[in-house]
Amino acid sequence: MQLNILGCYSATPRTFTNPTSQVLEINNHIFLIDCGEGTQVELRRHKIKFNRIKHVFISHLHGDHFFGLVGLISTFRLLTREADLHIYGPKGLKEIITLQLKLSKSWTNYQLIFHELTSTSSEVIFEDDKVEVRTIPLDHRVYTNGFLFKEKEKERKLDMNAVLNANIDVAYYRKLKQGFDVVNEEGVIIKNESVTLKGPEPKSYAFCSDTAYNESVVPIIKDVSVLYHESTFLEKHAKLAPKTKHSTAIEAAKIAKLAQVGKLILGHYSTRYEDLNAFKTEAETIFHTVELADDGKVFDL
Repeated sequence: MQLNILGCYSATPRTFTNPTSQVLEINNHIFLIDCGEGTQVELRRHKIKFNRIKHVFISHLHGDHFFGLVGLISTFRLLTREADLHIYGPKGLKEIITLQLKLSKSWTNYQLIFHELTSTSSEVIFEDDKVEVRTIPLDHRVYTNGFLFKEKEKERKLDMNAVLNANIDVAYYRKLKQGFDVVNEEGVIIKNESVTLKGPEPKSYAFCSDTAYNESVVPIIKDVSVLYHESTFLEKHAKLAPKTKHSTAIEAAKIAKLAQVGKLILGHYSTRYEDLNAFKTEAETIFHTVELADDGKVFDL
């Protein structure tokens, strides 16, 4: 599982930072999470293949999180894309994008499939045999979701000494890896746990976009491997957080501690700050494992 930060700063534009967008690579999926202005340029810069992006997740309808989407969709058209593109985001996103395409006479030659979200409860919005994605309802000025990406249970590993001693035909190895009991050469039922070992621990990644401090997310993200949580403000500007429905670095750390996550990544910094290390310093007074997102940074999770 790999996380590529394309942009992680708040809305005010600057020539040397980008608004929110990131790419999560998990079990052969390339998921694009948020799509602020300049996202397609950053995709090019980081050599991420456009045609591998089949699912886009938009947290909310503030411009710094989706203004780059129509440009990316249009570029896909110019590149003669044929594969469907699934877009998950708040109700209204389809209307915005299709109006832009209609008025510019830029209809795509591939299918856009919108999955518009309205629920204020966590729900599964994507699932296959390897990955599940569910929403994380957040508390912002407009309807907003974070997203939880979870690997499914990995196949079990064969304990080959035990398998050979149990005299199990090779034809049943696949069934063993899938967790089933099997019958050996003598017709005896062999319990799966007696000849296999637990597979690699599934990884998980939680993306908490713009939100006020919100403990209701804790049960949803409990024990997640890695949490990305917005940290717009330092403590000296903490009074601005409730007004703008954003969080401080310390509040992000409190959520990480309550949820007992493996690692906390901070992002969505206000552009008023020059030294990002202060965010890490403040968060570490609450939580032990903190890293700083930055444009172009890649995390091997």
